[in-house]
Amino acid sequence: MAPEEKYPDLTNFKALSFDCYGTLIDWEAGFLSTVRYLTSQLPASHPLNTEPPIEAMKRLNDVTRAYEHSHPTLPYNEILAEAITAFARDELKLSGLSDSIAEPFGNSPGTWVPFPDTIAGLQKLAKHYKLVILSNVDNKNISATVEKLAPAKFDAVYTAQDIGSYKPSHRNFEYLFGHLRADLGVGRDKGELLHVARSLIADHVPAKELGLPSVWISRGGDRKDGSGVGGDYAALRDKVAFGWRFDTIGDFADEVERQFAVKSKVS
Repeated sequence: MAPEEKYPDLTNFKALSFDCYGTLIDWEAGFLSTVRYLTSQLPASHPLNTEPPIEAMKRLNDVTRAYEHSHPTLPYNEILAEAITAFARDELKLSGLSDSIAEPFGNSPGTWVPFPDTIAGLQKLAKHYKLVILSNVDNKNISATVEKLAPAKFDAVYTAQDIGSYKPSHRNFEYLFGHLRADLGVGRDKGELLHVARSLIADHVPAKELGLPSVWISRGGDRKDGSGVGGDYAALRDKVAFGWRFDTIGDFADEVERQFAVKSKVS
C-alpha cells in the first residue's frame, strides 16, 4: 500500500474533541513525583517500590477511577486528594498522609506540562478543525492547563465538573454532542466529529459503544512493554474500534496536513 493510502480520510471532519491529560498533557510525569515520594517509604523488597513506580501509578489510577464512579459530582481536585490518601493508607499501608501532600496533589494537574509535540501539533490541527476539550479534570485545573497550551487555542472546553459525571460515562459524551451542536454548529450525527485520546478505558471504549469515530494517540501504549495507565490494549482490543493510531499528536497533525495538501492538489 502506498504511504499516502495508509490512513483513512481525515479531511471530512469539522471538529476534534480531545481528552487532555495523557493525550496533550504528560499525565504520568505529573503523577510521578508524588507517587515516588510515597513508594520510597516502602521496604526495598516491596513490589510497588520500583523505579519508575509504574505499577503504583496504575494502582493509584484504579483508586481514582473508583472514586470518580462513586462520587461523580465531586470535583477532580478533591477526587485526587481523596484517592491518594486512600491509596497511601489502604494499598501502601502508610499512615497519616498529611493535607500538605494530598491537597497540593489534587491541585497539581494545572501545573503538569504538555508533551513536546502537543502545542505545535494543535496549531496545525486548528487550521483545519474546531478544537474542543472533553476532560475529567475540574475547572480550575483545566483553566491553568489551557493557559499552558497557548498559543494553541480551543473553541470549547467541557469538564466533568460541568457535566456532573466522569468519563467513560456516556453522559459526558452526550453532553459533548449536544453542546457542540448548540455552541459550534457541529453535528455528531452528520459525521462531523472525531474524538482524539490516549485512554482506551475512558475514551475509546465509550466511543465504540456510541459509534463515535476516534483516533488513538498511543504514546507507547500499543507496545507490550509500554508504560501508561490508559488500559491494556491486548485486554481491550474487542472493546475499542479506533480508526487511526498515531504515536503522538505531532504525528497525527502531520498526517492531517499531508491529507489536506493532497486534497487541495486534486480539487
